[in-house]
Amino acid sequence: MPIRLPLSLARCCRLACASLPRHGFHTAASHCKARTGAEHLWLTRHLKDPFVKAARVESYRCRSAFKLLEMDTRHRILRPGLRVLDCGAAPGAWSQVAVQRVNAAGTDPSSPVGFVLGVDLLHIAPLGGATFLCPADVTDPRTWQRIRELLPGGRADVILSDMAPNATGIRGLDHDRLIGLCLLLLDVAPNVLCPGGTFLCKTWAGSQSHRLQKRLTEEFQGTRTLKPEASRKESSEVYLLATQYRRAEGPGRA
Repeated sequence: MPIRLPLSLARCCRLACASLPRHGFHTAASHCKARTGAEHLWLTRHLKDPFVKAARVESYRCRSAFKLLEMDTRHRILRPGLRVLDCGAAPGAWSQVAVQRVNAAGTDPSSPVGFVLGVDLLHIAPLGGATFLCPADVTDPRTWQRIRELLPGGRADVILSDMAPNATGIRGLDHDRLIGLCLLLLDVAPNVLCPGGTFLCKTWAGSQSHRLQKRLTEEFQGTRTLKPEASRKESSEVYLLATQYRRAEGPGRA
């Protein structure tokens, strides 16, 4: 979500995304009059968004599915048989894509069957082929113990993160908090991510980006910055893709 969204608009975004599978767009639109003018304008734009409309047509839970679809198509992040950990999974759109791409539901009998585990503080509606751990806080060590118990072999081949803190509207603070979440995932990666594994995370451009880039360069063979078409142009949101994980064990860094 764009970094400048105030908290009320961030909640509005979640409500709009969560409404897609059950109610369609008219339900979210029907509440616009009860919201502020800024929220009304944001929801109006959101409901006219071509990716939102495509999500409804293709039964994805949120427009963010098209971000992962594009990045995966271009960079082959997901393949049949892989184990995927989806952090910040609600409402489940990235997990939907992952289930399809790794054959987690076993719909293709000729391909290996993968596994998808989604984790979020928010509730996630059940999805065939995916396992959800929610509500669960990734900053709690007990959550990671449970994640390792649920992952086959205790490891993931791919860590996906579309996590973001609730936006405060203070650009620097929001940026710092998101970088902190990404660094936390790298701290636990030695205990969760397989050697040669892949890490894809959302971040917002800012003064602390170099810290995350440095860690990725040290711990992965290849890194690149991605801006999928479905990521709104006015947003400072970018995705960092790191491949061929080199650090398989040992304590995480502060």
